[in-house]
Amino acid sequence: MAENAPMDRSEIMSRIGSRNTKPEMVVRQGLHAAGFRYRLHARNLPGSPDIVLPKYRSLILVHGCFWHAHKGCRNFRLPKSNTDFWREKLVRNAERDARQLKELQDAGWRTLVVWECATRDFSTKKLVRRIAAWLRQEVQIVQIPDELP
Repeated sequence: MAENAPMDRSEIMSRIGSRNTKPEMVVRQGLHAAGFRYRLHARNLPGSPDIVLPKYRSLILVHGCFWHAHKGCRNFRLPKSNTDFWREKLVRNAERDARQLKELQDAGWRTLVVWECATRDFSTKKLVRRIAAWLRQEVQIVQIPDELP
């Protein structure tokens, strides 16, 4: 990719949305097709979780591998330009994620993190089966993938 002028890069990055991302839509559409009903981006909960399933007292957070610094993932790499800024930003993101997860769990919510790479590496059917098993408490995973491919 060609180098972008700082203003161009800033404009590009400002257009990246945090809601209705492709990975989030894959999870949402799969859950809906499987008969699960949910609320979106509940502002009354810490971090406005992506998917809230009140019936199961459960939350699903769909994390982008870059923005949430998915360690060991082939889809995450630190940018080569402005490295110090990105390292600090991603560390702050990870700290915020950990703080919000703890607040949600302390409030009695079960939480599952679905990483962007899982929406690419697994079929929607397999991904929804794993989420459904978690919702029914058949498995005690905390993130998908629970192992890196």
